[in-house]
Amino acid sequence: MTGGDGTTKVRAGRRTVEVKRVDKVLFPGGGGAKEYTKGELVDYYRSVAPFMLPHLRGRPLMLERYPDGVDGPRFMQKNTPEHYPDWITRVEVPKEDGTVCHTVCDDTATLVHLADQACLTLHRWLSRTDRIDRPDRMVFDLDPADDDFGQVRQAAGLLGELLDELQLPSALMTTGSRGLHVIVPLTGQQDFDEVREFARDVADTLADAHPDRLTTAARKKDRGNRLYLDIQRNAYAQTAVAPFTVRARPGAPVATPLTWDELSDPGLDARRWTIADAVEQARTNPWAGVLSRARSLGPARRRLDALRG
Repeated sequence: MTGGDGTTKVRAGRRTVEVKRVDKVLFPGGGGAKEYTKGELVDYYRSVAPFMLPHLRGRPLMLERYPDGVDGPRFMQKNTPEHYPDWITRVEVPKEDGTVCHTVCDDTATLVHLADQACLTLHRWLSRTDRIDRPDRMVFDLDPADDDFGQVRQAAGLLGELLDELQLPSALMTTGSRGLHVIVPLTGQQDFDEVREFARDVADTLADAHPDRLTTAARKKDRGNRLYLDIQRNAYAQTAVAPFTVRARPGAPVATPLTWDELSDPGLDARRWTIADAVEQARTNPWAGVLSRARSLGPARRRLDALRG
């Protein structure tokens, strides 16, 4: 039941969460894009929670909030506000000049509360709170020079082949923005510095083999029309967009897992799925069996060094 002030109570797992101004438009329509309200954002996150929470539990988050919708100001929030309910998990993480108290999303109620706070996008750490300095994910962000998704598709295929040669399992995800993420599950035996160094060497190997198409140049002016193989998320305290999170773009696109076979779908692009159909894609379980095959980087490092001579 929605009150006269636009407040409604939403059942989320074992809790009931109060959501304010459910009719507030967060994604204006127009230009072929559908309009979405806060209530629809809440409904999406509640529906996708069974598929999304395994990728969030136990991980510090950075929250991307748009209190006035995607056309308003953006807030990147690391510290958990004091007014958040006490049942929301928090973790205090060391930083250079002190600590940060990050929000951790362990349940559906937290996901709904964050949607009520107009948190559209959840950025997660690649490590968990119990082993904060040992990532269990390695991420390659394929960032095209423009909106040419053919360039992204080609780069993903080349990277997938190299990871197969290194005997590393990998998973694909649209970013909901412009590119794709290629994600490798790890056992957590290496620290962030080792993982980032390995990712950089993989990216350099690929860029050296295809210098006309790929680059690891951090500065845009040095990239030309080449796709950027970004490995910077593999560092301590860096984050990557979480699977099934919504992006702040027209039409509410979603960062969505997919299978390697789906890479050849001519209708695929970085914004292929939205809050209207991402749950259906989630139900197909595109990453089935991949994340349970985590690897240490030791054997892969030896294979990579042999390849690089």
